Amino acid sequence: LVREPRTDMREWWIHVGLICIPLVAVYLHIPPPQLSPALHKWHSAGEVFHFRGREIFYRDSYGALGSSDVVILLHGFPTSSYDWNKIWDPLTQRFHRVIALDFLGFGFSDKPRPHRYSIFEQASVVEALVAHLGLSNQRVNLVSHDYGDTVALELLYRSDQNRTGRLTFNSLCLSNGGLFPETHYPRLLQTLLKDSSFLAPILTRLTNYMIFQKGIGDVFGPYTQPTDTEFWDMWTGIRYKDGNLVLDSILQYINQRLKHRERWVGALTSTFVPLHMIYGPLDPVNPHPQFIRLYQQLVQRSTVTILDEHISHYPQLEDPTGFLNAYFNFIHSF
Repeated sequence: LVREPRTDMREWWIHVGLICIPLVAVYLHIPPPQLSPALHKWHSAGEVFHFRGREIFYRDSYGALGSSDVVILLHGFPTSSYDWNKIWDPLTQRFHRVIALDFLGFGFSDKPRPHRYSIFEQASVVEALVAHLGLSNQRVNLVSHDYGDTVALELLYRSDQNRTGRLTFNSLCLSNGGLFPETHYPRLLQTLLKDSSFLAPILTRLTNYMIFQKGIGDVFGPYTQPTDTEFWDMWTGIRYKDGNLVLDSILQYINQRLKHRERWVGALTSTFVPLHMIYGPLDPVNPHPQFIRLYQQLVQRSTVTILDEHISHYPQLEDPTGFLNAYFNFIHSF
């Protein structure tokens, strides 16, 4: 007697379903990874302050005696203040205070959802931190990367317009970031998350460590790839407080850059604040030479350091020595 193939198929699908359902259920509620010893140390050395009822994580290290200089570090997407860990100690030897924060929705800060994340709000978070630390009247040096570059430009705009609560800039050092929408090439997953309202909630839940590692690995150079531990630390920072579920909301910043290009690029081209750009030229997100040519053409008052040809989108992690040398040369030049 020959069994109906349709019945066989149906039984097969039932088996597949029975196997998959618990797997998917477990998968979508994977608890966040434990903090590594290094990340735990970073977390323990930090503090929180409250911004509009949300906790914002920051670090504030007192360093060089005999100096009153303050430097504030603004990290990129989708990572955190831990991006600065390789240059932290050398900076404390040069500056009186070294400060970094995790933006709202990032790292160890709160990650509200639903929430309309914006560059404007993140700039207000930075201003609130500066006030909280009693530095409102102090000239500060800003160093920024990626997403942090755009936050820095909004802060620069407010400062140059004499807005209340503004920062007083001593200098601004930018690094690889999509300052110009016309030379910015977001990754495929970023584009899907920022533009597809129905797909985004599914994709944020389905993004796992392997997808993340591939995505981040693509924006590091071939010889400067993060170690497994470093990849894992980045992923842990995202998964902390379910940060993977707010990535799509945060990514609206790419659309905000386009909408407010005149405001932010205008601030960059018209300011008299000392400016520097540290650039890893292998960056697929802001490719060489288009990006740096446009930067030099538009931002003529800025000085520029182009790092070794194999350095990509995360220069402070890929070439911390080159990054520091470039930065100290800039700081000592004015």
